[in-house]
Amino acid sequence: MDPLVLGTIIGLATIFVLFSGISVAVGLLLVSAVFLLTFDGLRSLELMPEILFGKLDSFALLSIPMFIIMGASIASTRAGADLYEALERWLTRVPGGLVVSNLGACALFSAMSGSSPATCAAIGKMGIPEMRKRGYSEEIATGSIAAGGTLGILIPPSITLIVYGIATETSIGRLFLAGVIPGLLLVGLFMAWSIYATWASGERASLGRVTYSWRQRFEIMPRVLPFIAIIIGVLYAMYGGVATPSETAAVGALLCLVVAMIVYKLVRPSALWSVLRDSTKESVMILFIIAAAGVFSYMLSSLFITQAIAAWISELEVNRWVLLGAINVFLIVAGFFLPPVAVILMTAPILLPVITGAGFDPIWFAVVLTINMEIGLISPPVGLNLYVINGIAPDISLRKILLGSLPFVGCMLIAILVLCLFPGLATWLPNFVMGPAL
Repeated sequence: MDPLVLGTIIGLATIFVLFSGISVAVGLLLVSAVFLLTFDGLRSLELMPEILFGKLDSFALLSIPMFIIMGASIASTRAGADLYEALERWLTRVPGGLVVSNLGACALFSAMSGSSPATCAAIGKMGIPEMRKRGYSEEIATGSIAAGGTLGILIPPSITLIVYGIATETSIGRLFLAGVIPGLLLVGLFMAWSIYATWASGERASLGRVTYSWRQRFEIMPRVLPFIAIIIGVLYAMYGGVATPSETAAVGALLCLVVAMIVYKLVRPSALWSVLRDSTKESVMILFIIAAAGVFSYMLSSLFITQAIAAWISELEVNRWVLLGAINVFLIVAGFFLPPVAVILMTAPILLPVITGAGFDPIWFAVVLTINMEIGLISPPVGLNLYVINGIAPDISLRKILLGSLPFVGCMLIAILVLCLFPGLATWLPNFVMGPAL
């Protein structure tokens, strides 16, 4: 059978299996086993356990559970609420300052947790009720938190970028640095839209201002600064040549647990057990998907589908920007239905040779891909962040949350366009800190 035809059949079968409600990892293993058995015979199945466990035989994977513990220890405390309160007290005089405060808190919490749902939940629980109380529209209140939460997969430490680095054998340190400036660009675009939307709304006269004394502004800082110091320390250790990303993640996880225990009195055994239990569940889920995706990639390569698709795309006589546009559309649509980790692991082996063959930088493409995944997080039907926000404010309809999120989708599309025009926004910092890639 022609590899392209077989690839189409496998793609449709994969979509059908994943849409059946089965877990992503089990679905990928099931599809891989069926097609390997059909086209390569029983002997090919003997390799599946070796490939499955071989994908997990990587020291770099240790950083995933460590960063997850780091985020879980922060998410289990009032750190998000304190970040929100601190920024609100300092930005209260800015037009739309409360929305800007929430977005700033989302950015900082993202840098500490690396998780979009955790960021939405931590900042949204405080921010949404307060914005509604101050007269902000429900669309702006919910949309800003849903969009701000997506920063968790772009601003380092990002689990998504770690997964991309492992799937493509790309430097995780470079990927983290590549996400910094685009992450700040997105924060700036989100804030600019929020300020404009607040100013343009007919409700701006009712947006009451609360004033804070200098004493009130400084008194909350000791609860926030330790976590910020940990983030700065983690980044310094990683890029200062002190430790590897995995070693840095382990130290960061330990320090976050210690700070949570000292500052937020997270000392009850049940609370600590909850942090470790939830971290273990999420880590196992991600690692299982990574292992299953490794088997899926082997199946595609073994049946010459990856090579055939890459060759077919490279032979298309189209401008490379048209090709990139088509890839972006594909990634956005995939992100509508699948979690970012699954999309990256399933598509990276196919897309990477196409991207590099077209002359694009794989580090730069990682950032573009991640922003596409951010769009999926606030887009139906799966849009995880939309449902997190709906859980926080169940009296606000999903329709209003979606309408509030759409302008921020526009901001993400603008960010992708800016990165296409100025790719140095993603590549300059890694090259400056770590030297040009070989």
